Amino acid sequence: MALKSTNPTTTNAWSKLQAHFEDIKTEHLRDLFSSNEKRADELTIKWDDFYADFSKNRITKETLNLLVELANEVDLKDAISKYFEGEIINATEGRAVLHTALRAPKKAKVLVGGEDVIPEVHAVKKKIEDFTNAVVNGIHKGYTGKNITDIVNIGIGGSDLGPAMVVDSLQFYKNHLNTHFVSNVDGDHHKEIIKNLNPETTLFVIVSKTFTTQETLSNANSIRAWFLESQPEEAVSNHFVAVSTNVDSVKAFGIAEENIFPMKDWVGGRFSLWSAVGLSISLALGYQNFESLLEGAYKMDEHFKTADFNANIPVTSALLTVWYNNFFKVESEAVIPYTQYLNQFATYLQQGIMESNGKSVDRSGNKVDYQTGTIIWGEPGTNSQHAFFQLIHQGTKLIPADFIGFIESLYGNKDHHDKLMSNYFAQTEALMNGKTETEVLQELNSQNLSQEEIDVLLPFKIFDGNKPTTSLLIKKLSPESLGKLIAMYEHKIFVQGIIWNIYSYDQFGVELGKQLAKSILKELQNDAISSHHDASTQNLVDFYKKNC
Repeated sequence: MALKSTNPTTTNAWSKLQAHFEDIKTEHLRDLFSSNEKRADELTIKWDDFYADFSKNRITKETLNLLVELANEVDLKDAISKYFEGEIINATEGRAVLHTALRAPKKAKVLVGGEDVIPEVHAVKKKIEDFTNAVVNGIHKGYTGKNITDIVNIGIGGSDLGPAMVVDSLQFYKNHLNTHFVSNVDGDHHKEIIKNLNPETTLFVIVSKTFTTQETLSNANSIRAWFLESQPEEAVSNHFVAVSTNVDSVKAFGIAEENIFPMKDWVGGRFSLWSAVGLSISLALGYQNFESLLEGAYKMDEHFKTADFNANIPVTSALLTVWYNNFFKVESEAVIPYTQYLNQFATYLQQGIMESNGKSVDRSGNKVDYQTGTIIWGEPGTNSQHAFFQLIHQGTKLIPADFIGFIESLYGNKDHHDKLMSNYFAQTEALMNGKTETEVLQELNSQNLSQEEIDVLLPFKIFDGNKPTTSLLIKKLSPESLGKLIAMYEHKIFVQGIIWNIYSYDQFGVELGKQLAKSILKELQNDAISSHHDASTQNLVDFYKKNC
């Protein structure tokens, strides 16, 4: 077993944290700030173009010291070394976890089974670069000699969410190619995407490691059939490429072998955008921007590997989640980016975090008796302020929130950006301080209301405050800074999994429903009769078949 197995609740640090929690659980952030004038500086980490302010969390320096003690007691430092060095930390699937190797420089050396994988990583990157330049510059053309104008990425899960999020987030940097994403097996989805496309000028990127994923192959085959309604069979090789390890099946589909981009089994789907899965990113943004994305992630990798835990942004962020999840019994966390460009970021993180750490069995195969993964959700500010902020401010649930903001806007409209960021700062302040009864009374008295009206309104306008937030300020949204941000959350996921003593990199929970769907599909398409369903499912299947 590459990773040690330590039940965190049996550690000395956990016992200390529990006692510490009882001491400070009712402390208000207002009082924590008033009792320590240096708090904001002491609980802020400045690194590169990132400014991470953790001071509006319900912690003290002692809290962080005890959380770091917990990290040391479960030997996080050793786990980080094994993570980056290619050891088999995905033990249930017998694999290394090396998406970090995909952004490492040529001079790096990472061994898997005694073989250095870096030369092959850079060979694939060169292939991505050459193909991207050929398409963008009009050298790779469609079958009829027309330039490619549209790219359609066909994938699901990590083969869709990552590339789609990055392309959408960095649309400011896009080139002339139009990029589309097909994922859901819902036939209406792919029909909506292709209905206005010209098959003569469209390139399709099929992303499936095994080339057997039901949703991806169903969409790919349907799109191929649509393509062949107007184009000859030999045109497929000009218009379809694949990211896959299943060379034989890809070639049988009609894709030329030189247009197959490989990926390794030590790259998990939800962490695969850095690999050939990012081909659509490279095509949409140009290879240099794709390379900048990788370089940003590598910089965060180095920070995570080398910074002391108490000055380490991903580690601190992960330890705070443990603090809230396991001591405050918090169920969810919100991610609020103050830029419309990151409108898919929370959706992307949902897969990364909940698929990774939604586990209830520890690394020794025992059922855990403590909470693991958190629910992740969010939307961009200021839209979210007019949607769910009421619940965060005055609801009954404690919901820590990450606020992500940028100092510079991309189009330079300072008036709008000042208004956007004034809301960012105001919301974190309001969530922290709230509004006391005295403050509400003063406000109501200034409105010339009767005493009766004041008495009625008073309880409704009080805000308890003490709602925790982490503020992340970044210089500007760019391919490099987005790479850093994504990698930050990747490492946060890793640290949480180490603390919780679970395997973060398998996803067996995804498989049961897929297995059952295969048998039910036979019933729907072949009139097969089954008696193995529960009564509810059987009624649903029968009703569907009768009425469709």
